[in-house]
Amino acid sequence: MQVEEKQLSILPPEELYGKLFFDVQKNESLFTDSKTFVDAVPRIAPEEIRKKYAEIKPESNTELKTFLNENFEIPEADSDYKTDSSSINLHINKLWDVLKRPADEKLSGTLIPLPNPYIVPGGRFREIYYWDSYFTMLGLQEDGETETIRNMVDNFAWLIENYGFIPNGNRTYYLSRSQPPFFAKMVELLAQTDGEETYIKYLPALEKEYDFWMKGSENQEPGAYKRVVRLSNEEILNRYWDDKNTPRPESYREDVETAEKAISKNPDRTKEEVYRNLRAAAESGWDFSSRWLSINGNGDFNLYSIHTTQIIPVDLNSLLYNLEQTLARAYNLKVQPEKAVTFQERAENREAAIQKYLWEEETGFYFDYNFKKEHRTGIYSLAGVYPLFFEISDEKQAGKISETMEQIFLRPGGLVSTPHNTGQQWDAPNGWAPLQYMSIEGLRNYGKDLLASEIKQRWLNLNQSVYENTYKLLEKYNVEDLSKESGGGEYPTQDGFGWTNGVYQKLSKEE
Repeated sequence: MQVEEKQLSILPPEELYGKLFFDVQKNESLFTDSKTFVDAVPRIAPEEIRKKYAEIKPESNTELKTFLNENFEIPEADSDYKTDSSSINLHINKLWDVLKRPADEKLSGTLIPLPNPYIVPGGRFREIYYWDSYFTMLGLQEDGETETIRNMVDNFAWLIENYGFIPNGNRTYYLSRSQPPFFAKMVELLAQTDGEETYIKYLPALEKEYDFWMKGSENQEPGAYKRVVRLSNEEILNRYWDDKNTPRPESYREDVETAEKAISKNPDRTKEEVYRNLRAAAESGWDFSSRWLSINGNGDFNLYSIHTTQIIPVDLNSLLYNLEQTLARAYNLKVQPEKAVTFQERAENREAAIQKYLWEEETGFYFDYNFKKEHRTGIYSLAGVYPLFFEISDEKQAGKISETMEQIFLRPGGLVSTPHNTGQQWDAPNGWAPLQYMSIEGLRNYGKDLLASEIKQRWLNLNQSVYENTYKLLEKYNVEDLSKESGGGEYPTQDGFGWTNGVYQKLSKEE
């Protein structure tokens, strides 16, 4: 089906519901999860809901809950799917149908309708997510679900065509930011079954996404504009950003609280600055992590110190290096060598800048770079393995990174995202499927097969152990203490779970 053009103007929840949105999201006693209301489906037209709310003016939580239940379908997290299968691979294979959503037929509150079926992560994540989807596709490929992969890639191309970029997810409240740009890797994955013409087919979408990330690169003066940071005449790298500087609708209360703490600790900051940095961290997919925080005098990291927009991240720039190389490849296939040369040169320039600004010879690792303070952050994170995955590093660097991974990141259940225990979910003690996969493949690119195999086995064993106890696969895992669940962050650990399923199928089915 074709999504009608008029549906492209759907609004974020604060505009859809006006005062009702703010009254609900500020009220801690209505929903434990701020995402619940913004995902609710209105039973009647939003303008009618606004009008009714203005007339009724509920005076108690009971009255307000009654109003919400009468006028909305309130979603629940789908987290109870279990099978009696003893095989984790078969369980995952069956889960694809559970997590699959049909093409969207109509407007549904904040949901952006997509023209083709897609896979959602699971739990509270009821919509497609950008970078999750690549790792989900790895498992779909193993299970022969090529049509589903093709549908999802087509959906992303449709989003780029209609919105100019791939949003964080297909919700209106995500339309001010993207996520780590894995679309080029998705195209590469699909090309493995559909052939090299795939690159030409998706070339317009690839280039349009590139233009989104590079908007502002035409400015010749050093400085930052949106997602671009010009370090000198020839050196351009990128950062995470968000086009809005207000609380995230899906985390409204949490963001307001963080901003209030931030300005109480540092009166020179503004709430708008804090909101922008929280949103930029959400674009990174690492929401939240010590990568974006400052260390206080006690050696602790606090969320209110967040300064994501000052940071040039290793992972983002490695991904954009890959996008530039993919564009060069696509133009070569299209027999447009001049454009191919242009993008290859851009990739080479980016590679040189990554090595100059993000590699630290003394410690033998890649770190994010704070361009405001003009130094590397020194925060160890598995973002530092992305140059291995995309083969940016040389052999000597790969050897040092391998040693660092084994000494600093390796735990009984796999690799910890960072060695810092901050209470944030992208820090210790948690491990995440996409980072295990990137690390394993990165090590293999340089012949570090022994360590890659050890990480793989520890991760698969942990997934298997938790599955045997719960018959579930989780969003993230505690890789330090295998007797405990993962934790931290703004919401409980979710099960489902798209990218965990995908990576498990990919790694466990290897010969």
